[in-house]
Amino acid sequence: MKIKTSTIICLLSGLFNAQKNNLSPSKPATDTYFGTEVVDEYRNLENLDDPETLHWMKSQTAYTTSILDLIPKRNYYLEKRTELDKRQGYSVSNLNITNNDKYFYLKKKGDEKVAKLYYRDGFSGVEKLLYNPADYKSNEQNHSFVINYISPSWDGNTIAISMSEKGNELADVIIMDVNTKYVHPHIITNASPATFDGIKWIDNNRFFYVAFSTTDPKSQDFYKNTRTVLYKVGTDPKDITDVFSAKNNPDLQITPSQYPMILNFGSDDQYYIGMIVDYQTYRKTFIIPKKDLLEGKKNWSLLYDPSDKAKNFRLWNDKAIFLSSYNATSNKLCKTSIDNLNFKDPEVLIPEKKDEIIKSYKTTKDGIYYTTTKNGVEAKLYLYKDGKDTAIPLPYPSGNISLENIGNNFSDIWVTCSGWANEEQRFKYDVKTNSFKAENLTPVTEYPEFADVVVKEITIKARDGEEVPVSLMYHKNLKKNGKNMTLIDSYGSYGVSSSPFFAKMYLLWVNQGGVVAVAHVRGGGEKGEKWRLAGQKETKPNTWKDLIDCTEYLIKEKYTSKDKVAIWGTSAGGITVGRAMTERPDLFKAVIAEVGSLNTLRQETTPNGQPKEFGSIKDPKEFKAVLEMDSFYHIKKGVKYPATFITGGINDQRVIVWEPTKFAAKLMAGNTSDHPVLLKIDFEGGHAANVPIAQRYANLGDMFTFAFWQLGHPDYQPKEKIKK
Repeated sequence: MKIKTSTIICLLSGLFNAQKNNLSPSKPATDTYFGTEVVDEYRNLENLDDPETLHWMKSQTAYTTSILDLIPKRNYYLEKRTELDKRQGYSVSNLNITNNDKYFYLKKKGDEKVAKLYYRDGFSGVEKLLYNPADYKSNEQNHSFVINYISPSWDGNTIAISMSEKGNELADVIIMDVNTKYVHPHIITNASPATFDGIKWIDNNRFFYVAFSTTDPKSQDFYKNTRTVLYKVGTDPKDITDVFSAKNNPDLQITPSQYPMILNFGSDDQYYIGMIVDYQTYRKTFIIPKKDLLEGKKNWSLLYDPSDKAKNFRLWNDKAIFLSSYNATSNKLCKTSIDNLNFKDPEVLIPEKKDEIIKSYKTTKDGIYYTTTKNGVEAKLYLYKDGKDTAIPLPYPSGNISLENIGNNFSDIWVTCSGWANEEQRFKYDVKTNSFKAENLTPVTEYPEFADVVVKEITIKARDGEEVPVSLMYHKNLKKNGKNMTLIDSYGSYGVSSSPFFAKMYLLWVNQGGVVAVAHVRGGGEKGEKWRLAGQKETKPNTWKDLIDCTEYLIKEKYTSKDKVAIWGTSAGGITVGRAMTERPDLFKAVIAEVGSLNTLRQETTPNGQPKEFGSIKDPKEFKAVLEMDSFYHIKKGVKYPATFITGGINDQRVIVWEPTKFAAKLMAGNTSDHPVLLKIDFEGGHAANVPIAQRYANLGDMFTFAFWQLGHPDYQPKEKIKK
């Protein structure tokens, strides 16, 4: 028979009580920062080698699983996403096109767990399978690799393949001869090309990559003293040549926490551009003749520094093209002579545009194609040619567009369009006929179940009068009665925009009767550099206060109500949702913090360190800002907090797993509401990436299951059958 509702409540209450009896031991530590004492009640949980810590993490994960197992439709999201993948047939990613028109890409069929590497000679060429990641270390047990990056040589005869497993930052990079499928025996193990600037081929036999100084992810030096090195195919990776680093170039004053990288270049370019990468928008950048660097010389010269406010620098024949915000509130597209560089007073090709921000550009022999965005969600395409700026009508209105080209000496340009409810499509543009031709490597699939989804872009007025963009997705028959289950996704860091994409995860939420809102809060890049600076360090509170204001607007307009709102933040979005819930615990019914940055005060002690975006505890002014954005610190005893679902990855080197673990422990101990606080650690994953797709779907499914349960969706309320 079915358990009665009262029995279910007793069952859940018993589980919740069991959790309360299994609170983590608290071993406080007190730190003093510039006269301010800060008590850390769970410093002991930072020791991931402590069996007691690991046991608690595992027991909480098991407990969370036991709760989720009581919820009907827990597997709905995984099953539905898998069904949609099978309907599509296959998906394609990581497309690379060589100058001689060879196509390399990753392809995953609907019934496959991971993508494989394929290539074809030309868009219409015969597709050939190059490499299956399941073949890598197939004679060893407990391996599950995914290909997360590929890079073919200029002629397409050789390709570098990067493979990662279990969410690890570092990958194994193998080199394959395309024609024979011969895999060289030497494996590069100190690289992360998927996240650290890729692989840059010098010719058809050598390439640059960013090398880590250690392969131990637990080392405090893991992210420090990286260097750009030159590798020759077929040689021992130990014999790499240092070409751009603090050690090799001491006169450039590169700090241990900065990343020296060589930017993308064309095969015919005469210079290499080296950038000192950190978390700032404008960075110190150097230039050197190609010939000099390859001869072992170290005569890098300064190209521009942060005060020039230049970025996205590219060589275009004998000219230099770049985006500039010098003496401007937004980007302008500029040109200067490579022989007489002038970044503060260059020739302005495209001035600032009202209500549009120049986002990206590509150079071809026909001119410069560039894209703009309004509020990060409305995209346009232009061509600058012979001094004229021409708008190019897109095949259909798009929230986001991206450009691909071959190089300065080619006409080829591809435009990929997408939107929240529009499947991504790729087109080749013909400038002579002003026409687009579809060149999709992935089949265009019909999704009739999403036909009634409405996408609405609005702005809401924040408490200080600032206009905050919000993307809304809901069914066309939505009733604004305050009863709609609403999921608000928000990020707001590093100047990153939450750009529209074909968001099946959002659309499936809408199809189950919900509303999705993407709050484009300050700290992101939706409204340019000014928007980013309005949500970092001392101004970081704008980020979570914008989320609060967006939530209150949706409640006021009767899209939803307090008992029907769930907020979701990933990684740095953990600051956004963590501080929103600790500042306004009454405003939300549920909170999802996915691999979230929740203990910013302690991030500076980790191998990844504290991003300059947030500030340093070594600076008295910035310390106060870091403390203010620390969600762990702001949990108070005796407060009724919302239901909270907290995740972490055991192999996460970006946000160390003890951050979400400490947050969960303190929240469980301080919370006085009856709402559950669940912690789920992925012991086979890292920073929500580099895992098989089914694992990713399952993790997303658990978060959505939790939210629907808490918001009262009738299909997600615990029901069980028991034997008499």
